[in-house]
Amino acid sequence: MRVLLVEDTAGLAEAVRDQITDDGHAVDWVQTLAFADTSVQTTAYDLILLDLMLPDGHGLGFLKKLRTAGNTTPVIILTARDQVSDRIEGLNAGADDYLVKPFDLSELSARVAAVARRYRGNPSPRIHVGNLEVDLGDHRISRDGQSIELTAREWALFEGFIQRPGILLSRSQLEDRLYAFGAEIESNTIEVYVSRLRKKLGRNAIITVRGMGYRLDTHEQ
Repeated sequence: MRVLLVEDTAGLAEAVRDQITDDGHAVDWVQTLAFADTSVQTTAYDLILLDLMLPDGHGLGFLKKLRTAGNTTPVIILTARDQVSDRIEGLNAGADDYLVKPFDLSELSARVAAVARRYRGNPSPRIHVGNLEVDLGDHRISRDGQSIELTAREWALFEGFIQRPGILLSRSQLEDRLYAFGAEIESNTIEVYVSRLRKKLGRNAIITVRGMGYRLDTHEQ
């Protein structure tokens, strides 16, 4: 997923960014609502992690503005405000989840995965694609009973395919899953990771459509 992290506390933001990146997601980190507003206007995000108390305003105003504009991107609020009334206000403003600081990073990962599954229409963490059994919660795959281990980057790319099985994805769409804004991308990065996935999932698991992109084969192999 492509994640926007809106948090002005550097130490916490770096820890969250590293955790979500290790989970296989691309993270763009901004420290103000102004930068957050610019980011959502220029980039399609799969999830927003939103602090409430920011240098240039309150995160709830930003969230309400998103929802009023019809932006349905899932939002998880990260805040030190722990009153029940604060949680109710955040959820009523359009948040999908609410996590109180300080929080365990592994719990954040679980909340992120749960919200992502809900928006993909897969409330169950286990799905089948062709002859692959995929555990979305634990990032595990098995084929014919044999476990397949993917690295975080390999999973990030594979996740893009399983979100839209059988649908053609362009190189730029796949690059967005691997890298945050401004990161340097080698010209053959996607080819390298597609090749690695084929070695692990099967030679014909990912189909190349020359000059256009790649798609996941959803048939039994």
